[in-house]
Amino acid sequence: MADPQQQPLDEQVATPESMDEQADATPDLDAIHAAFEVERAEMRDRLMRSLADLENIRKRAEKDRREAAIYGGQKLARDMLSVYDNLNRALSLMDDGLREQQKGLAEGLDLTLRDLGNIFKRHGIELVTPQIGEQFDPHFHEAMFEAPVPGTKAGQIIQVVSEGFRLHEHLLRPAQVGVSSTPA
Repeated sequence: MADPQQQPLDEQVATPESMDEQADATPDLDAIHAAFEVERAEMRDRLMRSLADLENIRKRAEKDRREAAIYGGQKLARDMLSVYDNLNRALSLMDDGLREQQKGLAEGLDLTLRDLGNIFKRHGIELVTPQIGEQFDPHFHEAMFEAPVPGTKAGQIIQVVSEGFRLHEHLLRPAQVGVSSTPA
């Protein structure tokens, strides 16, 4: 009679020996269960770390993509600054007599400079134009020389040699300035 349904109730009642056998088997099940729980926790931890790594990679890639779109032309923009400077210098060297003589050339240079300035604005390139008397700021200015100037404080801008430029919040080129060395 192997079938428990067909065994009499007296035979189905647990005996102390069968209880010992079940007790011996229970620690094995508990140990297996504990091992599975530890492994499950480790796998869950690895999964969570992998998901976090994946999210960080996604964010970093998105940031890199945004920066590439904004600052991708930074090298070209920096190279174009000399063109802007040269056009500006050419116009500043033309006195009124030469402007009248070479009216077409002067207008062409003026229009080209204005157009280049508009292109700069459209692409987020802004002029850094310090004012005489402003305090020197090493984040935006490059000191080309120091000179004692009466009536000024040390560190004040006394001359603007060339304008600076920045692309959004990145400085492309600092404004080149002369700074007063007169003590306060």
